[in-house]
Amino acid sequence: MSQRKALERIDGGMGEKPALIIVDVVVGFTDPSCPLGSEAEGVVAANIELMNAFHRADLPVVLTTVVYHNEEQASVFRARVPALNLLTPDSEWVKFDPRLPIAPNDLQLEKRHASGFHGTDLDDWLTSRGVDSVVVTGLTTSGCVRATAVDGLQNNYRVLVPREACGDRDERAHEANLYDLNAKYADVISVTDVLESLPG
Repeated sequence: MSQRKALERIDGGMGEKPALIIVDVVVGFTDPSCPLGSEAEGVVAANIELMNAFHRADLPVVLTTVVYHNEEQASVFRARVPALNLLTPDSEWVKFDPRLPIAPNDLQLEKRHASGFHGTDLDDWLTSRGVDSVVVTGLTTSGCVRATAVDGLQNNYRVLVPREACGDRDERAHEANLYDLNAKYADVISVTDVLESLPG
């Protein structure tokens, strides 16, 4: 078998019951005045469009935020990225961006580390709803989006990442990680392609 043939892959595509996982589209990441933030107007707009579509289709929507309740939680991660210490329960930075159309049935999930799956009940919640694929969006592409997408695959979900619905403080990191995700872990596609693939 040629090396080219060995490296070929088959796109996973969207399953019959997808869920939307919006990673850390919170004020601390969408407000450039926060040390963790960046200009994310386009990312927010793309996520609004996706949320509205998933709500209309009555499909599961998950939103994650990062909150630290004490000094012990994720202490090594916070030592590497000290700005994370701003993400306390009483901080405005941990609140979801107010432009997002959050519905009562959406799962609002606190996490401590990069992945939305690590140390949370996300996999159990998705499994109980018969989810077979996940659309992963949010901030930032090179960090929590990537970690959640990789863990989605490792939990045996098909993973799709709509490029316009993700962002990063470093555009080069954004593009490099989308390239790598598409090569090994997920289908990196457009928001339009996601909307056209939704069941029903």
